[in-house]
Amino acid sequence: MDPAGRHALVTGGGRGIGAAIARALTAAGAVVTVLGRNPAPLAAMLAEGDAAGFAQADVTDAAALAAAVARAEAARGPLSILVNNAGAVETAPFGKLQRDAWDRMIAVNLTAVYQATQAVLPGLLAGGWGRIVNVASTAGLTGYPYVAAYVAAKHGVVGLTRALALETAKSGVTVNAVCPGYTETDLLADSMAKVVAKTGKTEQEVRATFARSNPQGRLVAPEEVAAAVLFLCGPASGAMTGQAIAVAGGEVM
Repeated sequence: MDPAGRHALVTGGGRGIGAAIARALTAAGAVVTVLGRNPAPLAAMLAEGDAAGFAQADVTDAAALAAAVARAEAARGPLSILVNNAGAVETAPFGKLQRDAWDRMIAVNLTAVYQATQAVLPGLLAGGWGRIVNVASTAGLTGYPYVAAYVAAKHGVVGLTRALALETAKSGVTVNAVCPGYTETDLLADSMAKVVAKTGKTEQEVRATFARSNPQGRLVAPEEVAAAVLFLCGPASGAMTGQAIAVAGGEVM
């Protein structure tokens, strides 16, 4: 039971890790729908042959998300694979963390995973086979300063992964998480740019600071995260469920 011919939905699939995952699944023969808020990068994925279709929706809008899932299934068949990748990060010392920022981080990083999974899981269970992979973060396994809401949300994703894995253990559906360290994406580039603006350090200095958290002394490539996701969607991973796999060069053990 491999991804070939199976319909996969990748949220946040237009760029960064999500785009790399969509490419990997497409190369493995899956029929991939990429979902996101901005149609331009999603359409580009389709034009480049890295996805079979796209769906526009904000993952924090439960009704819009459910409608997008329904449209995708009507167009490309029942879903067998869900990759919850969409996410965002905002930084602030905890004492200055405003409630609206907290709510945004929980909504996009945790509640959206719950909403997408609720929309897709019944079909996976009915089909007797499925793969759910949640893209969490090393922030779901350890703490980082100045991103308390993000860390809390990602810990929640890991907890949700483990709980749902137990509920679905005998169903043919597996539920796992991958936890990347600092990864070479637009999201990280934005974070580094903010540090440069705030501290006056050069981009190279800030990049080196981020890379030092990885014992290998480098940033993770999106394709390395995608490879872990692809394995979890493949035939050799059937005995793996409820796992949170760090892709971080040994940063978290």
